Amino acid sequence: MSSNQKDTIYRGQQPANPFKFDEKVAAVFPDMIQRSVPGYDNIIHGIQQLAKKFVAANTHCYDLGCSLGAASLAMSQGIEKENCQVIAIDNSEAMIKRCELFVESYHHETPITVACADISDQKIENASMVVLNFTLQFIELEKRQVIIDRIYQGLNPGGVLVLSEKILSPDNLFNQLLIDLHHDFKRANGYSELEISQKRNALENVLVPETIDDHIKRLKQSGFKSADIWQQQFNFCSFIAIK
Repeated sequence: MSSNQKDTIYRGQQPANPFKFDEKVAAVFPDMIQRSVPGYDNIIHGIQQLAKKFVAANTHCYDLGCSLGAASLAMSQGIEKENCQVIAIDNSEAMIKRCELFVESYHHETPITVACADISDQKIENASMVVLNFTLQFIELEKRQVIIDRIYQGLNPGGVLVLSEKILSPDNLFNQLLIDLHHDFKRANGYSELEISQKRNALENVLVPETIDDHIKRLKQSGFKSADIWQQQFNFCSFIAIK
């Protein structure tokens, strides 16, 4: 997805407010995600490939925390089976409004239903694929297991969960290296030192990352027998879990 609007939200000298997915963020989100999340395009392309492999006829696919719908469109474009539906959920009205426009603008075969709702309350049923693409990290820690459990229960046998997250390394030295490499990535994409610092402050206590082991343990606790990393660049990681 492309956008003419460049992310300049954190150029100001005033202290950054806590990050939220409001109209300002929604307006620049495609530029923000491209310049901030290494490996994002690979994950979106991979979601399309996985939809081709895993989505069964007459089932639902869920994009939980869909933002502007990139993963929803990728699933829809990858699905080759009949009578499927993609359900895109986000609790940000600003994101959902723009998501509806994006979905209408791009060619896709499988219908996409877009709804403004809290994923903590979302019922998952008859699912062959669920995507949490950089979503769980914004959910309170105590709610995360409940959400993964609900996804597992709503997936059909053989169904797949794609979980993408910013991660922590348990090794402090290595963790700092990953942070430094990520900041280098942002500098190379035109962000200033001030913008990097302001964004980091804004995300403090809003985006709460965990370790790879934390995620694998949670997936296994839910009942997933197979769960592992399929994509990683620096401290941005994507897991696949198969029921």
